[in-house]
Amino acid sequence: MLKARNGDSAAMDVLIRRYNGFVRLKASSYFLAGGDSDDLIQEGLIGLYKAVRDFRTDKETSFRSFAELCVTRQIITAIKTATRFKHAPLNTYVSFSHTPAGQDRDGECTLGDALPGPGVDEPSICVISTEELQSLVFCLGTGLSRLEADALKLYLEGESYEEMAARLGCDTKTIDNALQRVKRKVLTHQKGRQVLA
Repeated sequence: MLKARNGDSAAMDVLIRRYNGFVRLKASSYFLAGGDSDDLIQEGLIGLYKAVRDFRTDKETSFRSFAELCVTRQIITAIKTATRFKHAPLNTYVSFSHTPAGQDRDGECTLGDALPGPGVDEPSICVISTEELQSLVFCLGTGLSRLEADALKLYLEGESYEEMAARLGCDTKTIDNALQRVKRKVLTHQKGRQVLA
């Protein structure tokens, strides 16, 4: 155990092999939402690594007992973290940095380029940004066809082209065309709203 702590990879391999069955057995007792048993086994092995790192020989406990505690805690922590949905926004994001078809098109801006950028704390800019956003929402609310509006809504919810096509009863090319028209309308709206300096 001390050799493993001091960086001896062969000693660490021996420890991992020795405790692998225990880690698998412990992981099989739990369920990880959105994960599988291999994820829990990995967490258990991280707990084993932490046990090697943190074990103190001056305490009156065996390494096996300490390792069991560390493995169990690591697995339970992973389960609690997964059920908090802390990373849900990152895991379900929709990228605006690619064209709607997910392919880069030379010289063409993306939908992310066309949509307004992040807000600023300066009051005058906040007022103007709010007016711009209201104007854009009005434009999109009145200037889009039903298909364009539905396609944009599903696109912003993160649906794939195939899912959008199935839900709207058309093919993926029709979805792509609708989203390209939305992008052109947003750009045209923004150009019409620009104030000449």
